[in-house]
Amino acid sequence: MSQTTLASIGFPAKEGARAFTTRPEIIGTFGAVASTHWIASQVGMAVLERGGNAFDAAAAAGFTLQIVEPHLNGPGGDCPILLHSARTGQQQAICGQGPAPAGLNVALMKSLGHEIMPGTGMLAAPIPGAFDAWMLMLRDHGTWKPRDILAYAIGYARHGAPMVPRVRATIDSVRPLFEAEWKTSAALWLRNGGPAPGGLYANPTLADTYERVVREAEAAGGDRVAQIEAARSTWYRGFVADAIDRFCRVTEAMDTSGRRHRAVLNGQDLAHWSAGIEEPLGLEYHGHRVLKCGPWSQGPAMLQTLALIAGDDIAAMDPMGPDFIHLVAEAMKLAFADREAFYGDPNFVDVPMATLLSPAYSAARRALIGAAASMEFRPGSPDGRAPRTDYAAAIRRAQEMAAAAGSGEPTVSRLGAAGGDTCHVDVIDAAGNMVSATPSAGWLQSSPAIPELGFCLGTRCQMFWLDETLPNGLQPGKRPRTTLSPALVLRDGKPWMSFGTPGGEQQDQWQSIMLLRMLHQGMNIQEAIDAPSFHSEHWISSFWPRGAKPGKLVIEGRYAPEVLAALKARGHQAEAGGDWSEGRLTGARFEADGTIRAGANPRGMQGYAVGR
Repeated sequence: MSQTTLASIGFPAKEGARAFTTRPEIIGTFGAVASTHWIASQVGMAVLERGGNAFDAAAAAGFTLQIVEPHLNGPGGDCPILLHSARTGQQQAICGQGPAPAGLNVALMKSLGHEIMPGTGMLAAPIPGAFDAWMLMLRDHGTWKPRDILAYAIGYARHGAPMVPRVRATIDSVRPLFEAEWKTSAALWLRNGGPAPGGLYANPTLADTYERVVREAEAAGGDRVAQIEAARSTWYRGFVADAIDRFCRVTEAMDTSGRRHRAVLNGQDLAHWSAGIEEPLGLEYHGHRVLKCGPWSQGPAMLQTLALIAGDDIAAMDPMGPDFIHLVAEAMKLAFADREAFYGDPNFVDVPMATLLSPAYSAARRALIGAAASMEFRPGSPDGRAPRTDYAAAIRRAQEMAAAAGSGEPTVSRLGAAGGDTCHVDVIDAAGNMVSATPSAGWLQSSPAIPELGFCLGTRCQMFWLDETLPNGLQPGKRPRTTLSPALVLRDGKPWMSFGTPGGEQQDQWQSIMLLRMLHQGMNIQEAIDAPSFHSEHWISSFWPRGAKPGKLVIEGRYAPEVLAALKARGHQAEAGGDWSEGRLTGARFEADGTIRAGANPRGMQGYAVGR
């Protein structure tokens, strides 16, 4: 990177071989926590200081995120977790992505007149998976009891947590829907005028819910594991499940279809489900092994992106230049096309993952990347399989939505189509335990609040296609292909880094960019996070209304003007976003010298890394 390039992106100069950043990379030996909210990071660090391990700290931080970022996640949402256990020396993926209810199927949706799953409301609710994922991790790897873990979230829910401006902005965007239709959400989020930006706002009903969970857990006796199992049972077969069941049976809620529907989810669905433990999917890349969740997530798309560019001389490229952006964006187009054509819940779909990540397949696909931007949607044919997608319909929907927006059709506020996002937390302790977790969904604008519980259900089933022959087609008991995508990296076979980000489709884009800059340009975590980034919207979105925007490429406003011009000259439908608009990354790494280093995103002024 030249001094001229650094200056053009907002860095004042170089300091030796390093660029100045918005904040230092945290360096310590005791432990580190990085998350998308400063309070969650501090909670995680408090747990480490009190003798908890990384798994205790991550769970306490994760439950706290439900209170401090209610517009980004909630108790009724999902949470995939990747972890490394220093005790066993093994890595695990915990699947906190709940599946479709037993009664939710394509025939039902078609009979109700739907061609696409709604993006909000009750019909798109899967089994909520976050609670069981956290508890399963605690049972097998933690040291604390449920009361100790949940005490932080209960305290903030009871006494109030500071509301960042985006919480109020989200509530304002759906206020008409809450007032006219979702009256239980209005009672929770509009009382006394709603949260004031920067002020404290409590959720006493949710505090009561978690306190009752703790009491019922403790009724199982003093054994830690017995308490955790009792808490899991209370959530999925006790009073929480009962309240969800009652609410789902009687509540009709307006959704993005413009009509009211009841949920299909019921208590039996919750009673018969639990989070799963899997082996992570991995790829060897330049002396590192990158780990992701399986093809029930979009995580393998990052691995495919890396496989596609493994033979390129990334180190010789300017990481802020058009050559780097072009190569990575074109590789991601190919990887995400394969995501759409082949990824799905492997319990239902035979995903040719070994072939998709193989050197031969990757080399053949790499040959498709040329000097000009591709406008085509080009899934491959691994093992000779014909790709199956609904790309033409996605293009049509994108055009229809754009036309509706320009003609005053039903508004976001009326239908509740305000998108949610995601949270992330990374923890490493002195023993070398490591957690990367990406909680999401169940955000306050996804569906009406359950008044007995103080939270709402998620809508992850919006990601299904209403064609059960497609890899991500709706089937009862099937996991929707989630965008949630935590990451771990091993260096020389040893756990090295935990990282991740909110951002939906952008998660595995921003993570790829961050990792490439660290491995090939020698950036540290904070430098790689602070550097301007980019994303593509070329492929089919996972979220309602499932549109696609061929060739669209958004780069952060801090790039030099000539970079944008060069990308346009290559045929990209490129545009500049805000100066600090791309990326929500956090990360932590454990170095061979025993130091633990961490960084967090400055964009939005919420994410922080802490450690000592």
